[in-house]
Amino acid sequence: MGILITGAAGFIGFHTALSLIKKKKKIIGIDNLNNYYNIRLKKNRLKILNKYKNNFKFFKIDLSENKKLRKIIRENKIDKVINLAAQAGVRYSLNNPRDYLNSNIIGFFNLIEACKDYRVKRLIFASTSSVYGNNIEIPFKEIHTADHPIQFYAATKRSNELIAHAYSSLYKIETVGLRFFTVYGPWGRPDMALFKFVKNIIKKKKIEIYNFGNHLRDFTYIDDIVDGIFIVTFSKKIFTKKFRLNTNLTPDRGICKFKIFNIGSGKQTNLRKYIKIIEKELKIKAIKKYLPLQKGDIQETLSNIKNLKKLGYNPKIDPENGIKKFVKWYKEYYKIK
Repeated sequence: MGILITGAAGFIGFHTALSLIKKKKKIIGIDNLNNYYNIRLKKNRLKILNKYKNNFKFFKIDLSENKKLRKIIRENKIDKVINLAAQAGVRYSLNNPRDYLNSNIIGFFNLIEACKDYRVKRLIFASTSSVYGNNIEIPFKEIHTADHPIQFYAATKRSNELIAHAYSSLYKIETVGLRFFTVYGPWGRPDMALFKFVKNIIKKKKIEIYNFGNHLRDFTYIDDIVDGIFIVTFSKKIFTKKFRLNTNLTPDRGICKFKIFNIGSGKQTNLRKYIKIIEKELKIKAIKKYLPLQKGDIQETLSNIKNLKKLGYNPKIDPENGIKKFVKWYKEYYKIK
């Protein structure tokens, strides 16, 4: 039986696929290779995955291509699906909402319908810490309300959670939503803060610092994220009656096999400190341009990860080490001495 990873050429999808391939799992990867950011980065990730021909097979399709998607799931006898395909980015959603509707809602519906029809055992899907909106209760717990998103991106991800809950209730599909908290690391997305800061600092260009640098973020290193994905993909404990969670989103009466987990570091870093770590690692002082809070931005995030820790999740990489690893990758990838 195979494992389908959607968004396999993306940041988290690539790392997840590579980790599972190295564990000798049979991976089917799909990605639409859109041009939201430099497609060369996606193709270079794929080059690495394609080296493992015995354990990896790739299809270039979009989740909106329903017939092709269903054929892939059917013919490859997919047992588990890890859905990491999505239109990402908070600010991009302000001007391009239809892209999020097509990828994050219609695409997700096509996928979960196929999971139902071809009896996929477990669907793991990416949600986001953004569903908490401007919740003032810190740290964020899965039991907290997530019904007041402040941008369309978060609204689409919350919709995924509700759709998954309905399908689990109706069709007994095991579904697990992971609310990611600011993921960073090598091969990361160029639109994210760490990538942009490193790039501009090296080029002696100004870095734009929103909310005047007063953001507080739960930065989570990619290897820790992948460890969490692995745990929820293969855990046999997760849907047993003995395993109970402190969340009103996860009924434990044996009726609905649906779970939501925060997946973060469980620690908070001020954006100004984050930039200082980057400056120290690069040995270059940043040229800073401070800007007000942007529309759709959440000022503060921090994950309560007690529920995922019950399954063995244990994040290890702090920002000092994580940024060091990213800078090393960045210089090697772009051949910077």
